[in-house]
Amino acid sequence: MNLCVGGIKVFTGNANIELARKICEYLDIELGACEVTHFSDGEINVNIGETVRGADVFLIQPTHSPVNDNLMELLIMIDAVKRASAGRINAVISYYGYARQDRKTKAREPITAKLVADILHTAGADRVVAMDLHAGQIQGYFDIPVDHLSAIPILAHHFKFLKGTDSVIVSPDLGGVTRARSFANILDMPIAIIEKRRPKPNVSEVMNVIGDIEGKNVIIVDDIIDTAGTIVKAASVLKNFGAKKVYGCATHGVLSGPAVDRICNSELEKFVISDTIPLREECKSGKIEVVSVASLLAKAIKKINSSESVSILFD
Repeated sequence: MNLCVGGIKVFTGNANIELARKICEYLDIELGACEVTHFSDGEINVNIGETVRGADVFLIQPTHSPVNDNLMELLIMIDAVKRASAGRINAVISYYGYARQDRKTKAREPITAKLVADILHTAGADRVVAMDLHAGQIQGYFDIPVDHLSAIPILAHHFKFLKGTDSVIVSPDLGGVTRARSFANILDMPIAIIEKRRPKPNVSEVMNVIGDIEGKNVIIVDDIIDTAGTIVKAASVLKNFGAKKVYGCATHGVLSGPAVDRICNSELEKFVISDTIPLREECKSGKIEVVSVASLLAKAIKKINSSESVSILFD
């Protein structure tokens, strides 16, 4: 890793140009000149339009759908600035694709989250900046520094209008309790947990609520919303258990398949996501609201460039 680096230069592929522009606005710098195109056979071509020699380069590129195209764009951009003598290469991956393939659950199954980490390192990345990884242990898959940020404070701030009311933060499963606790601590609210179990084979899953939610407003907190099946079912269960109003939020709005229709026709009053993944035009709905993590990423970039501690941003 190069320790002597120059000024900040920010580039982006095609994955989330708007987020990159917002980050540059906070940093008060111009977005770097970078053209990412495709040849007629589908191959990706990257053209960096300015010098990066000795610079502290930050490549803003989440790897959501189309996952493989966005990942390849990032890898090729890393290679391009490495060969152009960049001082340090920082991959800012606001959404880390393949994060849910983080362990073996059956024989002959790959751990693709680790594979992607190895590829990024081999390509030439010196550091990774990530946002709410699906599993914290993914940080250990990298042999380079990882700054793991969280959008939880930003999402919690969006619900400050419920602070002081009779409200509860809900984790949709046992694995999300730590996330829900962090959210609840910010708003000074209690938590509840949805317990899912299957009484016996071939019997449908039963949901039970651990905690008091009757007559209260509830906020379901998750990290990734994909098809929205889990959160919509959770909202229905919470209503059946006596919840007054049900809200939902998540850092990453993948929103694939029937997700938007499910949210629009659900018990959810509103659903809040961040802009780690851009909200597609066809996914825009009155129930879905977006908050930006650009300011948080910009602060992290400044601190990394000046070799200051980033921990204050996610402690």
